[in-house]
Amino acid sequence: MKKASLKTIAEKMKDLDFCMMTTTDGKQVVHSRPMSNNGKVEYDGDSWFFTFEDSNKVRQIEKDDKVSLVYQTDDMLFIECYGSASITTDKKILEDKWVDGLEQWFPEGIETPGICLIKVTSKRVTFWHKEEEGEYVSS
Repeated sequence: MKKASLKTIAEKMKDLDFCMMTTTDGKQVVHSRPMSNNGKVEYDGDSWFFTFEDSNKVRQIEKDDKVSLVYQTDDMLFIECYGSASITTDKKILEDKWVDGLEQWFPEGIETPGICLIKVTSKRVTFWHKEEEGEYVSS
């Protein structure tokens, strides 16, 4: 597979929002669910997702931090990000990543009890788009 730069990956991901996040529980069973990285985000190798600390995905990440994110567009662009996840409740980071519209799920904003962020740091990002494919591997 052809090597791709982080800049190439960021360009392909610039308008992507929803993905399927896959985690593994303590029994080696995989679980996938749709997640939003809040729209037009400048991709730098990390993806951020708001959620609640008491969610199954957070418990699964605490047991096994390996995750996969899979994005797809209508024009047949597929992107898979594989890496490790961590959880943060740092208010400064929550505030920095907050976007309008999230109050639908978090009515008290970053002060919503139990709110947290999942940070996924990709080790490998692979894409397929029609006749093109490529892979970025972080150093």
